[in-house]
Amino acid sequence: MRAAVLEALQQPLVVKEVPDPACPPNGAVVRTEAEGVCRSDWHIWMGDWFWVGLAPQPPFVMGHEFCGVIEEVGKEVRNFRRGDRVVVPFSQCDGACACEFCRTGHSNICNTPQIPGITYPGGYGRLVGVPGADLNLVNLSEKIDFVDAASMGCRFMTSFHGLVDQAQLKPGEWVAVHGCGGIGLSAINIAAAVGANVIAVDLDDRKLELAKKMGANHVVNAKKNDPIGAIFELSGGGAHVAVDALGAAITCRNSMMSLRKRGRQLQIGLTTQAEKGEVSMPIDRMVLMELQLIGTIGMQSARYPAMLQMVESGYLTPGAMVTERIALEQVSRVIEGMTEFQNVGTAVITKF
Repeated sequence: MRAAVLEALQQPLVVKEVPDPACPPNGAVVRTEAEGVCRSDWHIWMGDWFWVGLAPQPPFVMGHEFCGVIEEVGKEVRNFRRGDRVVVPFSQCDGACACEFCRTGHSNICNTPQIPGITYPGGYGRLVGVPGADLNLVNLSEKIDFVDAASMGCRFMTSFHGLVDQAQLKPGEWVAVHGCGGIGLSAINIAAAVGANVIAVDLDDRKLELAKKMGANHVVNAKKNDPIGAIFELSGGGAHVAVDALGAAITCRNSMMSLRKRGRQLQIGLTTQAEKGEVSMPIDRMVLMELQLIGTIGMQSARYPAMLQMVESGYLTPGAMVTERIALEQVSRVIEGMTEFQNVGTAVITKF
């Protein structure tokens, strides 16, 4: 099969023929029809996250935002068959885990996690061998286009789990989203669908225009205006929920500083080598205002139907943030552009 292979960190990916994956006994081989290009891919390409134990060694096939059609199922699989349309959550268990988190419905933080494109070859290849198919695949309705499904990727599932399950966002609340990349635009779309009032913050007017299309009520260019002051003025006292969708020290701090009393900061963005997982926070303010800092990662496959139903009904519009449909040969250009934050919206691989 053809795949875009990372052979060296911070170097262009090489598109070439690689062996087809074997089908795990409890898994399935999925023919990739669409694959999103995510900022998390840029982090991996850069060599980030070794400080949290994620250090895949080249050469390997990245890609964790894919969907497609099942080509083969293992003999132990009960819920899927060849020809099924599926979307693949990136936060997976190994299919046989009985850790306390899987037992209590939190398989997205399994003690033995599986992550396509990191712990096994991912969706930058035409075929992917997915372990634990019964737990790690989700049926995809014919009503949802493959490009729309891939554009949801990790960004929509993480934002949905974060805002709906973790932060428990309510209609009428004010939400400030710091950073309008893929995660930020997804959070904006979901918050708007829930009925919240959304303020989008970024440094790029092009991204802020797209944020409006995704549902933002107000936009703030932090290069031209003080984002904290603007959020307090627009919301009448600060956001109920602030989302750090980037993971930089400044966006993390600005998110917390933009909250009203008893506000909740949802931390989705992971840091880069500039922070290496450590960011200073206004602890006294957090104590005196009873502010919460909430982490979130991925989403359990069992929660997908709630999100997919909102896509089918038109409340969520992931396809609206797709600005490019590309071939494998163009992936490096997209990833390299993320270094200078040049990308607007989401690129999806559709040509393998």
